[in-house]
Amino acid sequence: MKSLDKKLQAIKAGKYTPKQFILADAKDPDHAFGLFGNGPLDFDNPEAGYRAKPRFLSDIKAIIKQKQMDIMLASVSNIETLTLEGAFAKTQVTPAIRANDTTDIWHPRGSTYAREPSRPFRTANLSHVRKFCDLGLYSVTFNNILDRDYTSLEAYSAFREDAVKNKFRHFLEVFNPNAANGLSPEQIPAFVNDCILRALAGVARIERPTFLKIPFNGRRAMEELAGHDSSLVVGILGGSAGTTRDCFELLSQGEKSGARVALFGRKINLAESPLDLVALFRPVIESAITPEEAVRAYHAELKKKKVKPKRPLADDLMITESVLEGFKK
Repeated sequence: MKSLDKKLQAIKAGKYTPKQFILADAKDPDHAFGLFGNGPLDFDNPEAGYRAKPRFLSDIKAIIKQKQMDIMLASVSNIETLTLEGAFAKTQVTPAIRANDTTDIWHPRGSTYAREPSRPFRTANLSHVRKFCDLGLYSVTFNNILDRDYTSLEAYSAFREDAVKNKFRHFLEVFNPNAANGLSPEQIPAFVNDCILRALAGVARIERPTFLKIPFNGRRAMEELAGHDSSLVVGILGGSAGTTRDCFELLSQGEKSGARVALFGRKINLAESPLDLVALFRPVIESAITPEEAVRAYHAELKKKKVKPKRPLADDLMITESVLEGFKK
């Protein structure tokens, strides 16, 4: 049994401790950004270009070997390659694929797709994927636009039917609206929570998601959703890269608010030293160190390895994401 399944079993049995917190690395930027999503070759030299696939896959393998992650999420093509190369053999890491790619994540250079209200779209063919992977991320974005949200729910229903037929598990990602209609920023957390529960109310256990992945919309919204139904495991997504303090604060505040999973992409992929960053995740989650102490420890590692930080320590200690400010322990 992989670590993911052991931890989910403990969480759903009411035996959660911070040691059961599930960590996932989202290495699927090719679905969103295309070639440049893999990250720059050199942060100080934009002209150096971007990491090609062999370098990107090598970075993924290094994270897998670190034994901190429970899930490695990537595109179908990359997970298939990694599986064929034996990257997941004799490891506790569960491979997962991005099972759909809605239009609100389409960000090729020069594009404007993501400004439009989200539309459902799916590249992955589960009958082929199931030969090497049995877990995937399915994403939905609600915008309070009846026709668009209706179509998204219809597509999700068809996906669940296909998933059951192929004995394929999924976790459900629900973004905040990307083109909200008639919603104030203050209404969005409650809107998203209600849409999630409304969407799953008629879903039988056999086709329910194994867990959720949502934005951290503050302590109140997270506690409301996580406390509603103990069988629904709630996870947080990483969002933009932000400062290193933002990254550690999100882990700490999310866990304290009831999140039991964190799936970070850019916060890891665009870090100066991803392995050193990830090494501090569990100490923060388990309250062995504070987020501020973790930032200082990270910068100490960068200095030791003579890696130039993207920001001075004082700037990297700043909380820049408003939803993380004013959190009471």
